Amino acid sequence: METPFKSHHLLLLFSVLLLILINHPSEAEAEAEDAAIISRFQQYLQINTAQPTPQYQQSADFLISQAKSIGLESQSIEFVQNKPLILLKWPGSDPTLPSILLNSHTDVVPVEHHKWTHHPFGAHVDSHGNIFARGSQDMKCVGMQYLEAIRRLKSSGFVPLRSVYLSFVPDEEIGGHDGAEKFADSDIFNSMNVGIVLDEGLASPNENYRTFYAEKCPWWMVIKATGAPGHGAKLYDNSAMENLLKSIESVRRFRASQFDLVKAGLKAEGEVISVNMVFLKAGTPSPTGFVMNLQPSEAEAGFDIRVPPTADPESLERRIAEEWAPVSRNMTFQFKQQVPIHGKSGRPVLTKTDSSNPWWSLLEEAVRKANGKLGKPEIFPASTDARYFRQLGLPAIGFSPMANTPILLHDHNEFLNQDEYLKGIHVYEAIIKAYASYIEHASNGSTRDEL
Repeated sequence: METPFKSHHLLLLFSVLLLILINHPSEAEAEAEDAAIISRFQQYLQINTAQPTPQYQQSADFLISQAKSIGLESQSIEFVQNKPLILLKWPGSDPTLPSILLNSHTDVVPVEHHKWTHHPFGAHVDSHGNIFARGSQDMKCVGMQYLEAIRRLKSSGFVPLRSVYLSFVPDEEIGGHDGAEKFADSDIFNSMNVGIVLDEGLASPNENYRTFYAEKCPWWMVIKATGAPGHGAKLYDNSAMENLLKSIESVRRFRASQFDLVKAGLKAEGEVISVNMVFLKAGTPSPTGFVMNLQPSEAEAGFDIRVPPTADPESLERRIAEEWAPVSRNMTFQFKQQVPIHGKSGRPVLTKTDSSNPWWSLLEEAVRKANGKLGKPEIFPASTDARYFRQLGLPAIGFSPMANTPILLHDHNEFLNQDEYLKGIHVYEAIIKAYASYIEHASNGSTRDEL
């Protein structure tokens, strides 16, 4: 005989089973959605856009197809022939408000295939969920995360107040001169009325996401020494090689002094002037190598110098002229590239990271709501396309949501874990929603140059 007590428990058990059956398809759907997201990321990674011969058109076709699947406006712009810049737009309900620009670059650096465990353009996923590919960190991940975040926001019915633009630019890895630089200086960009730019950051080995408010400016310099040629056995004063070696030693001492500040924890890597010798050119070639009994009349060395916006450029230029390449030692120097550390306003090119910058506050809050953590804002130790927007006085924040991830950009076996990639989409979803919904209060008197 069935008792009321037993009937109650049977009813409860039936309800639990019903809930499991109802929820099971949603879990399966979520897994299928994640698999589709990863598959789209893999497709982008599998397009070989490595310099010096990036497959830009294949990349452009893929991105435009993704834009169409989401329902975004798209156009392909060529400031330089065969170097398409893809510009996507999600129109806001109030086009008079300054817009949001989500920038990423489509090219990647070259690879040494034989030094990779998996094919660098295979986008292989290993048993730990790590996706191996050139561009998995730098920075195809970010470009696709933008798209996936917007896909989710549109599916949820969200309508942006501000227009959101996505730019996929070429040639960042070789300076960005035919990409972001021309874009930032164009009438097209000016017509977009951009209020904030997001660009790339770096992976973080710990749980805190890294953010960047400025970056070091590249000064690529060649020092040349001249002197009388002579027999390899004779000791000369002021020979080309002797003078160049004195300069190299002077540079080495300065480099060590800067590096010591980083090692001691007194400054971050982005806060010191870095100097690295990248080539040494000297000697008289012969069919078997070099002439060994002849001292050359010329010798050159190339240096990659990176200068933070907080440095004194005049002081560094004096050091170069007086210590590293003095005329008294028959030496000259030439900059192959010298990016100014001050913007058009005459101020250091940086973005504020305090309450005076509402875009920073919005990003902080959005990351927190997405269960993420931010570390201390940093100066990017190298260069990104963000500099071209900051030089216009625009606020630009470098951010790539990759926590608990080794820094492998430009390295062999570059990878990003698929779970970390998926988390990043959730973070961008929160940021884009906050930015696109922001209503500026009249009391906020910050100007473009102050941000």
